[in-house]
Amino acid sequence: MSHVDSLRSWKDHLISEPYRSYLYSYPHKTAYRTLETKLPLAELWSRELADTFFLYMHIPFCGARCGFCNLFTLPDKRADVHAEYVDALARQAEQWAPFIQSKPIARFAIGGGTPTLLAPDQLDRLFHIAQHVIGMDPSQASISVETSPETVTPERLTILKSRQVDRVSMGIQSFVASEAEAIYRPQKPQEVERALELLKQRQFPILNLDLIYGLPGQTLQSWLYSLERALSYEPEEIFIYPLYTREHTIVKPEQIRKSGEDRRLEQYQAAREKLLAQGYTQYSMRRFAKAEAGSDKALLSYGCHDEGMIGLGCGARSYTNSVHYSSRYGVSRSATASIIADYVAATDYTCADYGIVLGKDDQRRRFILKSLLHTEGLALDSYAERFAAPALADYPELNLLLDTELAAIEGGALRLTPEGLMYSDAIGDWFISPEIRALMESCVVS
Repeated sequence: MSHVDSLRSWKDHLISEPYRSYLYSYPHKTAYRTLETKLPLAELWSRELADTFFLYMHIPFCGARCGFCNLFTLPDKRADVHAEYVDALARQAEQWAPFIQSKPIARFAIGGGTPTLLAPDQLDRLFHIAQHVIGMDPSQASISVETSPETVTPERLTILKSRQVDRVSMGIQSFVASEAEAIYRPQKPQEVERALELLKQRQFPILNLDLIYGLPGQTLQSWLYSLERALSYEPEEIFIYPLYTREHTIVKPEQIRKSGEDRRLEQYQAAREKLLAQGYTQYSMRRFAKAEAGSDKALLSYGCHDEGMIGLGCGARSYTNSVHYSSRYGVSRSATASIIADYVAATDYTCADYGIVLGKDDQRRRFILKSLLHTEGLALDSYAERFAAPALADYPELNLLLDTELAAIEGGALRLTPEGLMYSDAIGDWFISPEIRALMESCVVS
């Protein structure tokens, strides 16, 4: 076989399953295990090199589990359960504060689940914890909150405005009722439109909307209809996600096949073309944003591949330079409820006992993936400075991306081409280390 034929064969194999996994972090959470020895957080954070920190709070409650969701979340609307959980998060924050107050918070995000499912007083309390326990300064931190159409109310939006929230992100997925029903999402188009009207009235600096393509029964025409409805509200940011189906999701792969030909690549290309024509800039396979969008604050800097991520709440992950840790992971209702109950009952949150210790190889792979899968690409000088060796010498297999025109070197950075961006998920999956892949494949999730 000639060299050209070998490259073509490798590329064909790589892109044969473009949606095999969604690698939004590295290592993936299914690589985490019970640590051999509990690690005191005071020691972990005293060694952290990042100049600024990212504070994340996880609220693992939602109204219902959507058919595509395998996140750590529990359908539970009980106010007393929410209040007990926020009490636990406050205890955790108080215990962690001495370890993490040495450097300023550059970003603060509240996700889930659905944080705005909380009663207004509990929602407001999260900001109080961030500011008065952790020490986050809202005048210099980018603040983001996730919401859902049914939980958008004037009272909750008033809290977000008063707390200087810069970005509100709302998952819509589809404006077509039958498509929302196909993924077990309890929303009506009129509910979505009501929430969008309220959000636009409040004029948050960034409104982000999430949409999903490849839904059962979705056509190219209905997909573009949803995209056009979203664009009519002029959001500063749009994320488009292909539908992922996994072992623990309600929607299964065969439901996509039953609905006809898998059109996800075609739908992605059509959406990309429309968004670029509407003046959006592409920043990754999923993220499109208006280049001028952003806060008027004098924000502190934080790099996407930096460590120093502080995860408060059950299900949140924390990243230091060499250790990633969290609570245990589950998807089923019984497993998730049990893990949350243990978290709420705990009295000591000062050690990491579940996670992964990153060796040098996976630290380098993380740096590469967190850079390469975004349009700014992997800055080769930055890699060499950090790891004392050229990236292409450490990982000569990256040349395969160059030789197949899935990537190019421009301005000192290794960047995915438009075709490479389209296959970001396959490229991310390909670059997982054998050790991490073995952990992921042997993970038993309940």
